[in-house]
Amino acid sequence: MNLHGVRAIYMFEMARAWRTMFQSVVSPVISTSLYFVVFGSAIGSRINEVEGVSYGSFIVPGLIMLSLMTQSVSNASFGIYFPKFTGTIYEILSAPISYFEIVVGYVGAAATKSIIVGLIILATAGMFVPLNIAHPIWMFIFLILTSVTFSLFGFIIGIWADNFEKLQIIPLLVVTPLVFLGGSFYSVDMLPPLWQKITLLNPVMYLVSGFRWSFYEIADVSMFISLFMISVFLGICILLVFKIFSTGYRVKT
Repeated sequence: MNLHGVRAIYMFEMARAWRTMFQSVVSPVISTSLYFVVFGSAIGSRINEVEGVSYGSFIVPGLIMLSLMTQSVSNASFGIYFPKFTGTIYEILSAPISYFEIVVGYVGAAATKSIIVGLIILATAGMFVPLNIAHPIWMFIFLILTSVTFSLFGFIIGIWADNFEKLQIIPLLVVTPLVFLGGSFYSVDMLPPLWQKITLLNPVMYLVSGFRWSFYEIADVSMFISLFMISVFLGICILLVFKIFSTGYRVKT
C-alpha cells in the first residue's frame, strides 16, 4: 500500500476541516445543543422517563447518530465532489496510487472528522444531562462502523452527483428523515402496532437501537441484529464503490 499517498489525501482533507472549523465542528455542536434545549426542556418536561431512563438522557444516542450520519455523508461527498468540480481528480487518478488507497484516504478523513464531532457532542451532552455508558467498547464499535459506513455512502453520492443540488438532496431528503423516523427521539414501543412494523423497514432504526443499547442496555431490537444490519449496509457500500471504480462511472468521464 502507498502509505504516503493515503497520508497526503488524508492530511489534505483533515486540513480542510480545520480551515472550516465553524462549519465542520462548531455548527453541529450548536445545533445539537439546541436540540437539548428544545426536546430536553420542552418535551422532557412532559415525558419523565422512557424505559427507566430520563428523556434528556434517552435522546443523547439518537442526537449523536443524527450528527454522525449527516456529517459523515456531507464530509465524504464534498471531499470527492470538489476535485471532480475543479478537475483536479485527474491528477489524483494519474498519481501512483490505487483506487483502494484513494477511498481509504477520503473515507478515512471523513470518518475521523465525524467521530471527532460525535465525541464532542457526547461531551457536550454530559453538560446537559447525566450520562451512563454501560458498554464503552461497543459504543466505539458502533461509532466507528457507522461513521465509516456513511462516509462510504457519502463518497458514492459525491461520485454520483454532477452538481451541488444533487450533492445535498440525498442527505436532506433521505438520510435526515430516516434518522428522525428511526427512533432517535422516542422508543419504537411507543408507536401503534402498524407503525412499529413499518419502522422495522427503516435501516437507521437498527443503528440507533444498537448505539442506545451501548449506553443504557435498552434497545428496540437485538444488538446483534443491529450489528448485522450495519455490516450488511457497509458491505453494500463497499461493493458499490468497487463497481464505480471498476467501470469508471463518473470518475473518468
